[in-house]
Amino acid sequence: MNYLQAVQEITEVIPSIQYELDEAKTQSSYSVMKTFTDHIRKMIRHNDRTLLFKCLKKMGNIYKNGDVVLKNAIECTFIYSLDNVTSYCSEEYRKAIFNHMSKDLQKIYAKQIYTHGI
Repeated sequence: MNYLQAVQEITEVIPSIQYELDEAKTQSSYSVMKTFTDHIRKMIRHNDRTLLFKCLKKMGNIYKNGDVVLKNAIECTFIYSLDNVTSYCSEEYRKAIFNHMSKDLQKIYAKQIYTHGI
């Protein structure tokens, strides 16, 4: 899957994101994942669990089926920002978020967090 296919997948879950993705000056895997990650951050902050959990599942599917560039973009934008965005969540909410992430994304998150700075 490339970033154009990822856009289609994302707009299935969040139809309103289409305009924002179309308006991006440079369309790339990184810009698409940054926009998707920004929306996920807002969902976390507003405790919009239903849509958030659908988006986390979609992120896992995109990661699993994505090309190398798309996977890199997910690791550098979504995974990298997770610790910061969930740091103010309750322990229960944080666990719920991580439990709805795919096993692949959980592994990448753990690897990134626990090897940071080594």
